Amino acid sequence: MFVKNGTGLLKKVLLSRPTYLKPAPINEIAKKWEKSRLDRDLMEEEHQQFIKAYRENGIEVELLKAEESRPNAVFSRDFGGCVREGYILGRFKEPIRYQERESYKQKMEELGVPLIAEVKEGYFEGGDFAFLREDLLALGMAARTDRKGASEISEKLREYGYRILTVPLKEKYLHLDMCFNLVDENFAVACTSVLPEEFINKLKELSINIIEVSEESIFTHGCNLQSLGDKKVFSLKQNGKVNEALAAKGMTVIELDITEILKAGGGPHCMTFPLSRI
Repeated sequence: MFVKNGTGLLKKVLLSRPTYLKPAPINEIAKKWEKSRLDRDLMEEEHQQFIKAYRENGIEVELLKAEESRPNAVFSRDFGGCVREGYILGRFKEPIRYQERESYKQKMEELGVPLIAEVKEGYFEGGDFAFLREDLLALGMAARTDRKGASEISEKLREYGYRILTVPLKEKYLHLDMCFNLVDENFAVACTSVLPEEFINKLKELSINIIEVSEESIFTHGCNLQSLGDKKVFSLKQNGKVNEALAAKGMTVIELDITEILKAGGGPHCMTFPLSRI
């Protein structure tokens, strides 16, 4: 078994350093910084602290070596998704990310994680992939996952007994994980004002309670949290109100002081590909 659900005990993750990261204008956040030069030393320091935080919480870290040919590989979440039986290989829409696909595929072979589904015609990125329950998955469709890609994944994963709920979003929100993240079995952080009514109704049906954030917070990574399991969660230090609300609900919030990497458009959830969660 590899990844059983979205909020169980996280045991192992795959990351990549931000050594060659640039604010390529391929999302709304990065567009604001595209003429800026990111502080490479600060990014490396932030990522080292990120790795340290995982290890301090008993989580094994695997690394894909940084290469100049794949500058955005730090956002490891996006190459696919992982379930109990193995992993799904996505397909990138943006040319700057094409090289990542083969590199991550090779890395997963090295790690012994079987490929069980692959998007070959449409587009799909892992920021649009979320567990709601062990057999129920949500697939966002915003800027980087299209209906064809979602259909390819759904068709294959149904063979393994998974149910799929598609979540259409405006392109400017980029990925589902910018608008919604499950942080505990029945607890999520989300901007419900941008989510489809059908999806909100499903969350209510599942008794998933929500800490609400504003639309503005989407673009400051207010929803981009990473569940560690056992009521622990990574959140950004800048997410003061969200972190207070999480703590009030009994969550242990591990604050990450990351700011420079965020300028390229992704947060802690985007930077994490789960390899083992029980």
